[in-house]
Amino acid sequence: MTIQIREKDDVTILDVSGRITLGEGSVVLRDRVRDEIALGKQRIVINLADVNYIDSSGLGELTSAFTTAKNRGVTLKLLNLTKRIHELMQITKLYTVFDVYDDEGTAVESFLNAK
Repeated sequence: MTIQIREKDDVTILDVSGRITLGEGSVVLRDRVRDEIALGKQRIVINLADVNYIDSSGLGELTSAFTTAKNRGVTLKLLNLTKRIHELMQITKLYTVFDVYDDEGTAVESFLNAK
């Protein structure tokens, strides 16, 4: 799994690709989100468009990242869920926890509208 970081209108976007699974994939995601929070980032979007597989550990890491962010006053949103991730989020009821977007522009604007 790899993560590319970019900024758009004061929003940090993490472009994740590969597999988010037990072990290295979930650890990389957890560490990267915590690093961004430690750097003072207040608005984070995790783009999952290029994630080809996620297991229960990966879902756990997304939830942990959300909780860590929320506890530190950071807003974290998800972008471009694949069909499989979307289905898993609905089955586990996590869809009700996260703000999920299908369009990057809309996701970024949602932060600006929340001011």
